Amino acid sequence: MNMQPAQGVQPPPPPHRIEEMKLPVVMMRDILLKTIFRKNLELVSEIAEAICLPRAVTQELVDMCREQKLVEATGTLSATAGSEMGYQLTEAGKARALDALSQSEYFGAMPVPLDVYREQVARQSIRNIQITRDELTRAMGHLILPNDLLDHLGPAVSAGRSILMYGPPGNGKSSISNGIRAAMGDKIYIPRAIEYSGQVITVYDPIVHSAAERETDDPNSLRRRRTFDSRYVRCERPNVVTGGELTLEMLDLVYNPTARTYQAPLQLKSTGGIFIVDDLGRQTEPPQNLVNRWIVPLEENKDILALQSGEKFEVPFDTLVIFSTNFHPNKIFDKAALRRIFFKIKVDGPSQEDFLKIFAMVAKKKGMPLDESALVHLLQNKYPDIDNVYANYQPVFLIDQMISICEFEGLPYQMTPELIDRAWANLFVREEEIVR
Repeated sequence: MNMQPAQGVQPPPPPHRIEEMKLPVVMMRDILLKTIFRKNLELVSEIAEAICLPRAVTQELVDMCREQKLVEATGTLSATAGSEMGYQLTEAGKARALDALSQSEYFGAMPVPLDVYREQVARQSIRNIQITRDELTRAMGHLILPNDLLDHLGPAVSAGRSILMYGPPGNGKSSISNGIRAAMGDKIYIPRAIEYSGQVITVYDPIVHSAAERETDDPNSLRRRRTFDSRYVRCERPNVVTGGELTLEMLDLVYNPTARTYQAPLQLKSTGGIFIVDDLGRQTEPPQNLVNRWIVPLEENKDILALQSGEKFEVPFDTLVIFSTNFHPNKIFDKAALRRIFFKIKVDGPSQEDFLKIFAMVAKKKGMPLDESALVHLLQNKYPDIDNVYANYQPVFLIDQMISICEFEGLPYQMTPELIDRAWANLFVREEEIVR
């Protein structure tokens, strides 16, 4: 495997000329016209920023439109605009823009051809990074985990293969998944939109893709100032989390019949990052069906999507898929499905020693002073009632309960056996209390 350092993702190079765009010329022309029309732009620098291309390439497109009598110059503007030439749509240009908008409302950033995007996916593949034990330990620093868990987790993450984490609820499976993404640390390039067969598919999503960085040209020069193709945004590796709401339809292209454009499904948005299927088994879809949908992507590193016309096409599948469930895997999957999930990692509750470490860490963070008699009462009189089964969520729950009681009673934060009893009463519902 070709490994690379965490900060060594090669950026997509900006295009120098129209020919390097590898997009249909008519599509580029129409997006330019629609953008000028919708945003009422006049300057090449403004247009270049709107369509996310270097000024030199944008000027080529404007000149092409001038030759076709779709755009005309309005004259040199004032020095405050950098002595730029102003442009406007001709009547023919407005008519063409309106006709193009009737076919697709998409305007703005030029899309990246799917084949070009594949090249960038390979450059920044999640399978190209190697995470060390120290990096993973630092990323999990806010968690108290048994050493043998990292022994299993480290190789799984470094392999970039699918992971199934299972075990009793409330023991940090979701937090571990988030820590994995934090361990990656580097940034990658997400296309604002991609193009396939003349169709535009939007990919960049500010809800999914964080810490976006963008570049612009020098407004007073045609010199190329960009260090990467600004049709992409530089982001942290994406971390898409879904839970009980996940359906098979959410893994398909989303078509907007009004705008006549597509939106990428969740797994395509997570390319280069992590896709977490939390609470597996709580969805309306049977877990077996969900995993069956992932068989081809997990085995062949490609996914199959379909356009409204029914035409199917391949897209890269470069995602670390993490399934997290409270059910035993044998109860929700058959053997064939389990075979296709590369790593299976059991996440158990903490030992008593680790439980006390978590309790002390949470208490310190929340400003709750520890009390030895209260802790002894908790361990000797409460946990035996549940066979001394500890869970990671319990310290937070119990301490938050005691804080709420103290605030209601007007007491300084404190930990007493009585407050432990009151907090414990909210931790479980006794069987005889259940209304039938």
